[in-house]
Amino acid sequence: MIDAQTVMQWLDTVPDPEIPVISLVDLGIVRDIAWEDNTCVITITPTYSGCPAMYEMEQSIVQTLEKQGVKAKVKTSLSPAWTTDWISAKGREALKNYGIAPPKEKAIDVSGLLRRTEPAVDCPLCHSLNTRVVSQFGSTPCKALYRCMQCGEPFDYFKAH
Repeated sequence: MIDAQTVMQWLDTVPDPEIPVISLVDLGIVRDIAWEDNTCVITITPTYSGCPAMYEMEQSIVQTLEKQGVKAKVKTSLSPAWTTDWISAKGREALKNYGIAPPKEKAIDVSGLLRRTEPAVDCPLCHSLNTRVVSQFGSTPCKALYRCMQCGEPFDYFKAH
């Protein structure tokens, strides 16, 4: 049997189908690696329960492991629900370099229950904090559309959830 660390290294090469600069590992959706007989079972948690990219993610995981000579299957777990807190530091940097502002605050934070305003989101292009929300929904439901008032460019903000 191959150790989980090696499998994670292989899975770290699998890009998210909607944001190809971040791997499924750095996105934080790979939750467990286990073995059932000679089959590697990868448990993933979607970013939200209606994620349209789940089938493509599952296929990419299976194909990646099969290229390594490993029989694989994917299980989906909806609990605990995925949170942006699971995005790695490397993943956050990749999002920012791609032009998507990563979450500014922790999703699981009791003090967030009292927040009455949107967080100050810095523009991933010019780094200005002079930005505003255009729409609560961006290119995907997990992102909001912002505009930078400094450079004028629109950009997605990965909402904390």
